[in-house]
Amino acid sequence: MRPLPGARLTVINPEPTAPYTGMLPGHVAGHYPREALDIDLVRLCRFAGARLILGRADAIDRNAKQVHITGRGEIAYDVASIDVGITSDPTGIAGFDDHGVAAKPLGRFADEWAEFLAGDSEATVAVIGAGVGGVELAMAMHHALDSAGRNPNIAVIDRGSALSGLASRARDVILRTLRERKIRLIENTGVAAVGATDVSLDNGLTIAATLTVATAGARPWRWLSDCGLEMTDGFIDVDETLRSSDPAIYAVGDCANLTFAQRPKAGVYAVRAAPVLEANLRADLSGGASRTFRPQADYIKLISLGKKAAVGEKWGITFTGERLWKIKDRIDRKFMNKLSQLPAMPPPKLPSPMAAGVRAEVGNTQPMCAGCGSKVGRVPLMRALSRLSGAPERPDVTQLDGDDAAVLSIGSAKQVISVDHLRAFTDDPFIFARITACHALGDIWAMGARPQAALATLILPRMSEALQERWVAEIMEGSAAVLHEAGAVIAGGHTTMGAELTLGFTVTGLLDGPPITHSGAKPGDALVLTRPLGSGALLAAEMQLKARGEDIAGLLAEMAKPQNKVAELMTAARAMTDVTGFGLAGHLLNILDASGVGADLFLDSIPVYPGAREALDSGVRSTLAPANKAATSARLSGIESDILYDPQTAGGLLGAIPASALERTLSALASVGAKAEQIGTVTDGPPEIKVT
Repeated sequence: MRPLPGARLTVINPEPTAPYTGMLPGHVAGHYPREALDIDLVRLCRFAGARLILGRADAIDRNAKQVHITGRGEIAYDVASIDVGITSDPTGIAGFDDHGVAAKPLGRFADEWAEFLAGDSEATVAVIGAGVGGVELAMAMHHALDSAGRNPNIAVIDRGSALSGLASRARDVILRTLRERKIRLIENTGVAAVGATDVSLDNGLTIAATLTVATAGARPWRWLSDCGLEMTDGFIDVDETLRSSDPAIYAVGDCANLTFAQRPKAGVYAVRAAPVLEANLRADLSGGASRTFRPQADYIKLISLGKKAAVGEKWGITFTGERLWKIKDRIDRKFMNKLSQLPAMPPPKLPSPMAAGVRAEVGNTQPMCAGCGSKVGRVPLMRALSRLSGAPERPDVTQLDGDDAAVLSIGSAKQVISVDHLRAFTDDPFIFARITACHALGDIWAMGARPQAALATLILPRMSEALQERWVAEIMEGSAAVLHEAGAVIAGGHTTMGAELTLGFTVTGLLDGPPITHSGAKPGDALVLTRPLGSGALLAAEMQLKARGEDIAGLLAEMAKPQNKVAELMTAARAMTDVTGFGLAGHLLNILDASGVGADLFLDSIPVYPGAREALDSGVRSTLAPANKAATSARLSGIESDILYDPQTAGGLLGAIPASALERTLSALASVGAKAEQIGTVTDGPPEIKVT
């Protein structure tokens, strides 16, 4: 809530959530649901004014000051902080990659554990590593399997001694608990190989294991060693300010080595380092003195015992019991609540005095939606356009009634031309550019044309020249990738500075035959939609911090996919449009009006993005949705659903497919990964929609 003016904060993470591993044993034991462990980075970054890039860093070019993202490219920085944690994925154990799973990173392990717990295979488990983490995990798995009636048989294996580093009394308590639960402890023995149903030990013995989990050691990520930073055993050396050997790079958490105060790998030190890191990043960017990090000499270790009981140890003093688990539970929940129960931002004060009508428009507490949710409504737009008169007629320009694109005749060639423009709905310019390019190409694809060229129109918010260069580079890289995949090129464009980021494209396409227009639908045709609905509601919910990060990540990924292959498979359509700002009802009515037919719409068959129905049920609406409903609801009958009025950004294609080509078309669309469904049928009658 205290952003540094002029600084752009970027968070790079492979997933839309970050797991809090302190609650992992409780989750494995069944005390917490999976989602209780997740920090929703999408919500947190929206709240903090940071842009979130969903990708995996795999290299740093310190000379160019760029972080490389797998499958995406470079992200420039002035100051960077590395906090990528560690992995417990073992090296050199034959068969582990095929048959084992590491406890860190958490995502894959949590999924495999859930599948194993719900299965009916023999409940034999091998845990590689008898440190605190491995033993704690073994007790949690035993409790969950025993509660499920699975008769667990668990072994914990370590090359050295178990629970080294713990005070003797705490160690004795845990070892006694292992014996009581018949969890086998194998010390001073290594693992030679991992199979599908067993683990082979260095001493020649074999133990049964239908699930093998590795927790041994704190191994750094291999790519860090290529960054050229000073390191110790693969961990980045940092000084008292948390700065590495490169003055522009900091490192914190488990991937860092505190050269001034050696400490074990524990999350408590990363949490305590956060205020120092934040202060020093600010100081580097704005001037000022750096702070030093003073980690405590010891911390209380709270170790779950599987059941709702725990043992604690600090300064050699040991505590145990159910009350201690409640203390650990309260600490963990309090920490997570700080990152999930975000305080509401106060709305801006309205000016006084102001003209009549202003309060109704700007006094709405819901921020104006971006993407297609910020379009002018259908009714005022149509009224304004109906007043146009006196335009010269040209025989080489064909304006099709209701269609968003025009057909240009150039000799024997036929060219389609259209334009679209969007306000930014994400702080990641690369993803925004990809989606905007897909959105602009929708009219070209819908008319059966092959994308040819694009002219970009870009408005950047005011920023330094260095940031201008970076933003433009990311935007051009993202949009060019989509256009090139679709067979088109960026032929030029125009840039200017403004209040906010907006991007548009004028696009052209070439026709090999007659265009697919809104007219031509016939009774009996199947209505096929190639992409889910609900982007308007989800984007509105995300702006209001009411959407799940995983749902938004899935939405953005789908919206950023070009639909050129989909369009090629929809050539059987007699009439087609792309579903965008006016929602499914508005765009379907355009087809019905032009074709002089009606439609039966099957509500349960309409694909919907995960989380969209929940957003609508909770009262979230895009700011354009009420105008869409007012413009079209009078011509709908049957079941009422707000999903029909939801404005779509980079929406799917809606085509009227002859019944004879329906099965072939749906099968082909499924083969390219399209989430296409038949959502209705064209009928005789007036241009109205009956919803069933």
